[in-house]
Amino acid sequence: MIPIDRRRALRAAAGAAVTGALATGCTDSAPGPPGSVPTPSARQARPVGRAAPPPRRFPGQPAEIAHGPRDRARVALTFHGQGDPATATAVLTEAERAGARITVLAVGGWLDEHPRLARRVLDGGHDLGNHTLHHTDISSMDEKEAYAEITGCAERLRRLTGSIGTWFRPSRTQHATALIERLARRAGYPHVLSYDVDSLDFTSPGASAVVRTVTGQIRNGSVVSLHFGYADTVAALPALLDALERRGLRAVTTTELLT
Repeated sequence: MIPIDRRRALRAAAGAAVTGALATGCTDSAPGPPGSVPTPSARQARPVGRAAPPPRRFPGQPAEIAHGPRDRARVALTFHGQGDPATATAVLTEAERAGARITVLAVGGWLDEHPRLARRVLDGGHDLGNHTLHHTDISSMDEKEAYAEITGCAERLRRLTGSIGTWFRPSRTQHATALIERLARRAGYPHVLSYDVDSLDFTSPGASAVVRTVTGQIRNGSVVSLHFGYADTVAALPALLDALERRGLRAVTTTELLT
């Protein structure tokens, strides 16, 4: 990672951009920033650049992965992809400024509204995956409905990036049922991605509380659940990345965590 002093200097130089992103509001239902240029829907968009990496099977790993190896000082920060695109961009920018890479699990409907963010995530060196089409309670659905939620988002990712995404995470639940695991495999995802650290940032507890929650639980190999769309998450990220660096933990994509 970039040294803390240099990161602080870079952050100060770009502070206006992050502040502007926060000023647009950070809720899951927030529209794009005022004056933004309308983007085409995912149905109209075509992949730009080379195809994104497809899902891969990791031998020795379970169907549901909640963490990586405990003997390496690496962690994965994973973000549920939904909400104000300006907030999402602020998170990506701050992570990249710190030399960190993250994993974004995108909601299909969000990609319909903001298709350019799919390539933005990939161009930053991050993982991009599937977090269902509508972000509703997939565990309560029957087989047909649940499969449509998985494949609906997968198809949007394919149109935008040439791949169905590297990971699948079910919506509104930490752990997948046996049915969801089976449907994910059918759709092309060998593993379901869970997590072992919940930041609880979606409860808007304040940036310092988010940092305390994560640093109080994180250890080698941890997969952390975070969200786009919340001001506390953006505000917490610089301090969280600093804390990880002080503890010698490197933030990498989930693919890197397991490779």
